[in-house]
Amino acid sequence: MNFADKTLLISGIGGFIGLRAAEIAIAKGLKVRGLEKDAELARNAQKLGIEIINGSVTDASITQQACQDVDIVLHTEEVAKEGGSIKEFSSVNIDGTINIGKAARNAGVKNFVHLSTASVYGFDYPNNVTEKETLVKERNPYCQTKIEAEKALVQLNSARDFGIIIIRAGDVYGPGSIPWTVRPISFMQQKLFAYTNEGKVINHLYVDNLIDAIFLAIEKEQHGEIFNITDGKETSPREFFTRLAEVGDCLTPSSLPKEEIRMFLKLRCQGQKLIRKKPDIYPEAVDFMSRPYTFSIEKARRILGYQPAISLDEGMARIKEWLKNQKK
Repeated sequence: MNFADKTLLISGIGGFIGLRAAEIAIAKGLKVRGLEKDAELARNAQKLGIEIINGSVTDASITQQACQDVDIVLHTEEVAKEGGSIKEFSSVNIDGTINIGKAARNAGVKNFVHLSTASVYGFDYPNNVTEKETLVKERNPYCQTKIEAEKALVQLNSARDFGIIIIRAGDVYGPGSIPWTVRPISFMQQKLFAYTNEGKVINHLYVDNLIDAIFLAIEKEQHGEIFNITDGKETSPREFFTRLAEVGDCLTPSSLPKEEIRMFLKLRCQGQKLIRKKPDIYPEAVDFMSRPYTFSIEKARRILGYQPAISLDEGMARIKEWLKNQKK
């Protein structure tokens, strides 16, 4: 596909991934439109000169409006937390995904990219798990609803008329990433952070590498396909979080047994709820930090020609520079 004169709609454009995707899309010559429910995040996107439609994928009429005269949809809006109410997750992650999928199809959009997650494999899976592996809900609302969203979109796929591409992203880090950059550094600064010594690997994915893979899949029109995307490295939690501490100018973090961390997070979450404060982290977060193995990206390498361009060294250097700019 030639990107010249094409219009890309990004749902959740004000988020960490959506905003960076918009910047890269503009650099590629695409016209970008954004759908964003948060007013402050919408203003950040507008600074790029982007047309913004205020609203969420949960509103079917808004998604219909947003998809008019669009060639490509990149669907990034989601509820992405480690725990919480299944109702909150379902409204956006399932119903909202179906809304924007149907709206895009009805508007004549030919290319639809759904940002999913490798968490659909659950927390206990084979080494180098491929896209053919059975999906596991793990009684976790994020895993459950992302699996259901994928199932719903597959039903809409038509290679000729409406091509669906699903990207199962690893642990996306970089400037602005809440779970894998901002929050860990914040906890480290408060001397509240520990990683679990029961985890074997962080399947890290620098945000620019993710977006490179997305545009490769669009360019090659891989309709009906699903791709695992990570940086393709076996990095231990110890190495990842130690390096994150270094760029954040924090003390080297310690490790604790998984259940000790879970208990601490549970007590913290309960305390925040008692004072009617929205929890900033859930006990289930420890499950996302203690995965056993890597996800295979062989399919993306073979079919898309995907090669992660930003190394962990470069990714951490970019975070360090971003943190410096945040203090100015």
